[in-house]
Amino acid sequence: MTKVSLTALVRDLLKRAHEVDSGRSATTVHGGHDRSLRQTVMALRQGEHIHEHEHPGEVTVHVLHGRVRLVAGPDSWDGLPGDLLVMPERRHRVEAVQDCAFLFTTAR
Repeated sequence: MTKVSLTALVRDLLKRAHEVDSGRSATTVHGGHDRSLRQTVMALRQGEHIHEHEHPGEVTVHVLHGRVRLVAGPDSWDGLPGDLLVMPERRHRVEAVQDCAFLFTTAR
């Protein structure tokens, strides 16, 4: 059994995102490259983004703090705390409309 306080982690990652030039911070809370499920908490400073990329398998974004925008081609979805966004299986990017943090879950 492992227990992680996402609330405390979000606070720490947002602080770190404001301290680094990239404007982002992340840590994996479950799984990894050797597992089929991987969950990573990511924090982005307002105005920052994760570059467009492809990811094999299923991807969800559970917004924990702030406001995010997921963009896939001509389509986009805004997410607020408590929203769960399911990414289509195509190139996509994540933008920070406000300082934000989210649980990024992938399954291969």
